[in-house]
Amino acid sequence: MYNLYKKELNLFEANTTRISDSLIKVKDPYDPELEKWIPESFCEKLREAVTLIEGVYDPFDEKIYRDGQLAPVFFGSAINNFGVKELLETFLAIAPSPVEREATERMVKAAEEPMSGFVFKIHANLDPNHRDRTAFFRICSGRFERNKFYYHTRLKKKIRFSSPTHFMANEKSVIDEAWPGDVIGLYDNGSLKIGDSLTEGELLHFRGIPSFSPEIFKALENRDPMKAKQLDKGVRQLTEEGVAQLFIQHGSRKIIGTVGELQFDVIKFRLEHEYGAQCDFTPLRFHKAFWITSSNKEMLEEFLRRKWNAIALDKEHHPVFFAESEWMLKIAKDDYPELAFHTTSEFQTEG
Repeated sequence: MYNLYKKELNLFEANTTRISDSLIKVKDPYDPELEKWIPESFCEKLREAVTLIEGVYDPFDEKIYRDGQLAPVFFGSAINNFGVKELLETFLAIAPSPVEREATERMVKAAEEPMSGFVFKIHANLDPNHRDRTAFFRICSGRFERNKFYYHTRLKKKIRFSSPTHFMANEKSVIDEAWPGDVIGLYDNGSLKIGDSLTEGELLHFRGIPSFSPEIFKALENRDPMKAKQLDKGVRQLTEEGVAQLFIQHGSRKIIGTVGELQFDVIKFRLEHEYGAQCDFTPLRFHKAFWITSSNKEMLEEFLRRKWNAIALDKEHHPVFFAESEWMLKIAKDDYPELAFHTTSEFQTEG
């Protein structure tokens, strides 16, 4: 195996998966010394491959990579155990260290001693045998410790976690501590939501949590009235994971909003296999959802009353307006100039 970046050759013994202990450094693939180690026919194939790659791909630039505009490519085989070591070592060499994170209150540096972090994902039934909920928590500063009390900034109370976990593929193990940049799993009994922050007492609300404005809307129809409770529980838990949003219209009608059709297939499958509930979806002709706020309470109440057929509440009971088209949205903005129309539910932290 030839390392283009370091110009190193690694030889493997035949019929084994053991890597040779030493690397052979060569000036370039056209170095005559190369033929002392591998057959000439292999040398020619290598030289052709290198010429092709260097002609097609740009040289590796660490700054561009860290800006997210370039991705290194590795060729190898996990089964035969070549390329894996190079992949891991290069990742360690070029991966950025934990960076400072923006909170509404201030910038939080990774080197700070007090622990802080935020929940960016929630997954229900990660373990089918236990029907649990796991919150994925990214540590931004300090050291996270098992069984230590931390301040939940949204609920304004202290909570602790007796079994924080680390994930490796399908396996998970309980950990005693974690550090900035680590992602750990926290058992959730319903007290955690995407965007929640945990600290050692400071009031922080981290920004930049992924959010979206739905573009496809469908009404949820229950196919088995005897499983209404299972359906309600399943829909609420699945939409809390962040892949879809739940809106309640007229007190009981459930509307699901997503950015793609695939999400509806996933929800339908998981409702049936994880909650024993069956459903159908009826398409709705809405263009986009907008969260509405206003300092003019009378104007807001009038808007909600007149547009009642296009109004719903999100899971936090905030009013949402379903615009049928850009033209209908423009009319609403012109008729109610003191209303603000927000494209995400994170309007509380905007500005």
